[in-house]
Amino acid sequence: MRQIVTFDAYATLINFELAPTTLKVLADRLDLDGLDVDEFLDDFRVMRFQAVLEAYRPYHEVLHSSLRNAMRLHGLEYRESDGDALVEAVPTFGPWPEVPDALRALKKKYEIAIISNTDDNLIARNVENIGVEFDYVITAQQAKAYKPDLQTFEYAFQTMDVDPSQVIHVAQGWEYDHIPTRDLGLQRRVWINRYGRRGSSDYQPYDELPDLSGLPALLGC
Repeated sequence: MRQIVTFDAYATLINFELAPTTLKVLADRLDLDGLDVDEFLDDFRVMRFQAVLEAYRPYHEVLHSSLRNAMRLHGLEYRESDGDALVEAVPTFGPWPEVPDALRALKKKYEIAIISNTDDNLIARNVENIGVEFDYVITAQQAKAYKPDLQTFEYAFQTMDVDPSQVIHVAQGWEYDHIPTRDLGLQRRVWINRYGRRGSSDYQPYDELPDLSGLPALLGC
């Protein structure tokens, strides 16, 4: 039976350095000495998640609006150039060190695909940075919806012409990926637990790995 291994991109395959990049962008023109950095970054993360639950708009707009709202919440002056700098940085992010070799090993047995909450033009360079050819790169821009909306996954399965039973989904994030794919009934899911978080028995069955280095062996490559 044909099988496809699908991946979330940012934080799973790509070292999504959004937090340090955001702080660097702001520190270039603002005094952040009085800022509770952890609270600010957590608010920015939550606002990005809330933004993708709303009606679809391009990801670069999501980044702009989420950053603006987080900065205003913490009393920081927002400028459009702050959002522009953050958006421009995203395509420069490269893969985690073990990712290219793991993907090359998987391609000997499986088709591989990305399902990502991003714009086509942003993810294109990230994929180039990985240096491995994917069979499909599916974005929120194409689906006109963001994960965790099931529409995103349903669009992906339709585009790849596969049944969910043929898909092995690999991701780091719970709220964007593992919760909705469990609701879709995917039979095989792999959690890349890069940050040493505690899992959930309510969302079993899933396999757990600390990074992608062990994925080829897990999937029989």
